[in-house]
Amino acid sequence: MNRIDKKFADLNGEKALITFVTAGDPDLETTKRLVLEMEKSGADLIELGVPFSDPIAEGPTIQRASLRALRGGVTLVKIFDLVRELRRETEVPLLLMMYVNTIFRFGIERFFALCAETGIDGVIVPDLPYEEKDELSDAARRFGIRQISLVAPTSHERIARIAGEAEGFLYCVSSTGVTGTRSEFKTDFDEFFGEIKKSVKIPCCVGFGISSPEQARKMSSYCDGVIVGSGIVNIVERCGTDSVSPVGEFTASLKNAMR
Repeated sequence: MNRIDKKFADLNGEKALITFVTAGDPDLETTKRLVLEMEKSGADLIELGVPFSDPIAEGPTIQRASLRALRGGVTLVKIFDLVRELRRETEVPLLLMMYVNTIFRFGIERFFALCAETGIDGVIVPDLPYEEKDELSDAARRFGIRQISLVAPTSHERIARIAGEAEGFLYCVSSTGVTGTRSEFKTDFDEFFGEIKKSVKIPCCVGFGISSPEQARKMSSYCDGVIVGSGIVNIVERCGTDSVSPVGEFTASLKNAMR
């Protein structure tokens, strides 16, 4: 069984906390320590952002993290090596969040084969339109990797199709725009999740903009879990190689708020 599916089954209705860090920011060794600390502190699934030179779905915080990682020489091959190391110490579900050109340049078959070999469980590709997901889905399924679908309030009539075909978990985008912390949300979540739940057969988790325990608690009431990225990356930017402990404390505060 894929680790993502197993984790949600093991949670048995408990709300999932999914955390995000940019791989290689500030360096790969710190990323490894951050992953292990976040798991210890309550993260149920962890996304590793693959740095990209033009991350169109990301706000300034994660853009800066990507640039720092790229300047440090991080590559996809090095990230796979990191995952191999992590798999000696943890079985936490790991996902790559990345842009489709990186996969195309690397080679689709080679990419998913290495995902399976090293222990990646899922892939999130925010710039791949739903209508073009089949460019990756055959290889992803062949190697047992969950291709995570995204649905947004602007998806409208496409919500039913996207939700009905999703696998692993459905990534529900909280609001329009790019990633980044938000002080408030303008989306009607009762309406948004009401539409999603008419068709979805798997857990749905909400992300983009959730950056405090109170927001995590409130948003988790609508769905099966929350995704927190920029709030963590902000700590990494501020503290660098000393970020492991404060990220762990922040992760614990998020999970405790959702219980």
